[in-house]
Amino acid sequence: MKASDLFVKALENEGVEYIFAVPGEENLDLLNSLKDSSIHLILTRHEQGAGFMAATYGRLTGQPGVCLATLGPGATNLITSAAFAQLGAMPMLMITGQKPIKTSKQGRFQILNVVDLMRSVTKFTRQIVNGNTIASLVRESFRLAIEERPGAVHLELPEDIASEECRETIFPVVGHLRPNATDEALDEAVAMIEAASSPLLLIGAGANRKRVSVALTEFIEATGIPFFTTQMGKGVVDERHPLYIGTAALSDFDFLHCAIDRADLIINVGHDVVEKPPFFMHHGGKQVIHVNFAPAEVDEVYFPQLNVVGDIADSVQRLAQKIKPGSHWDLAYFKSIKAEVETHLSKYFLDNRFPMLPQRLVNLLRETLADDAIISLDNGVYKIWFARNYKCYAPNTLLLDNALATMGAGLSAAMLAKMLYPDTQVVAVCGDGGFMMNSQELETAVRLKLNLLVIIVNDNAYGMIKWKQQAMGFDDFGLDYGNPDFVTYAQSFGANGYRIHSDEHFQQTLDNCLNTDGVHVIELPVDYSLNHKILNVLLKEKACLI
Repeated sequence: MKASDLFVKALENEGVEYIFAVPGEENLDLLNSLKDSSIHLILTRHEQGAGFMAATYGRLTGQPGVCLATLGPGATNLITSAAFAQLGAMPMLMITGQKPIKTSKQGRFQILNVVDLMRSVTKFTRQIVNGNTIASLVRESFRLAIEERPGAVHLELPEDIASEECRETIFPVVGHLRPNATDEALDEAVAMIEAASSPLLLIGAGANRKRVSVALTEFIEATGIPFFTTQMGKGVVDERHPLYIGTAALSDFDFLHCAIDRADLIINVGHDVVEKPPFFMHHGGKQVIHVNFAPAEVDEVYFPQLNVVGDIADSVQRLAQKIKPGSHWDLAYFKSIKAEVETHLSKYFLDNRFPMLPQRLVNLLRETLADDAIISLDNGVYKIWFARNYKCYAPNTLLLDNALATMGAGLSAAMLAKMLYPDTQVVAVCGDGGFMMNSQELETAVRLKLNLLVIIVNDNAYGMIKWKQQAMGFDDFGLDYGNPDFVTYAQSFGANGYRIHSDEHFQQTLDNCLNTDGVHVIELPVDYSLNHKILNVLLKEKACLI
């Protein structure tokens, strides 16, 4: 059969639902093979948008999302998306085209060594040089993309290979059970936990799996040990739980760090190296148990005394069955910190000044949205306020990127979430800077007839860097810009645009958008004037005084 037909058949064999694409002439054979396929081709307006959607598909389903681009500039435009998936542990397959490799008809026009280019941002990259190897390479790519730690893979399909005849061969999709931790490691962990005086549980990005969520909830209920999360560990356990004490959204000085400092043992479940641990280890200081699919990578600030290596859900369930909660455990301080954190975070929830404070926005969204609603964040200083202040009730209901932390991904990620869960409320919250980096995907959202709300948090500047500029004592310089008329801009794509002029107007508009079909874009002026006072000065003055 034709090689491009075999490629599509191999993708169907893997259960691929969508390919997100900006095709070029080198992809035309593959594009034609997709025409009568069960796979839906989703045309995007930029390769980054295609890659962000594919990566988010991997994040939400656990199965690789697939995106397609041409050679040269099409392939280079996927590099940021590849890094987004690779650092974020999101399984994704990228397919790129290439000029003929068996006979050359031209010079170097648009030709780059894309395989070498992809090597630093993928788990696996390969040029297909023979159509008969397509089926095995597709199977191996999917296997590697899913295998812990998940990430990005890449296949390059040259134009002449795509059109050649080859053998029809398909490889069966074979899953595997992850190995479980040894009894010796679990028994040692139990002994350390029972001997501790103030144990604390940390939930990281690697624990953001469905089975782990159930296991961790059972562990917390069985042991009574309080827990906190990293930014990408949010929602693994319902944050309304009385033993949840907060999210580590800052590196130091926040009230939550008082609890971390007081703990003599931290059970670190699902630690991911992309999120630095929200505590510094010192020789002779607190002990750390590393519970994960793989052993810890040791550095100056993270060198756990024990590795419990194996399937995380299984390890956590077996620990919960073995541990006998200690009567000598002193957990009262953690409860006092929880109360302090709650008081501190809620201070500006009802402040209705305008432009709106980010804390107020977070509170209004949490009060308005359904329990299972999904918020997709782009990257900006507002991300810290959502990480600290927004309580998640289920896994992956706050799509927050604390790995590559690239701007421009929030809208595309929200679009994918809405495609997967059409009956769930989905809101993209983007800074004006990040929104403009991939705002053209509004046309894609309108064309797909998505019911989607986009909130543009507008301060006419790169606000995250301005906050850090001020914190580091530099002059205010070089970070302000102008913006288009966002209402007219949204309407030009066929979306609905709204410019907010008061707190009450925002609440009314929010309710209207959530209950009306279509793509809605709200421009919300935001007041970041308290960022420095709250995040830099006040915390340093008051942290850990209770």
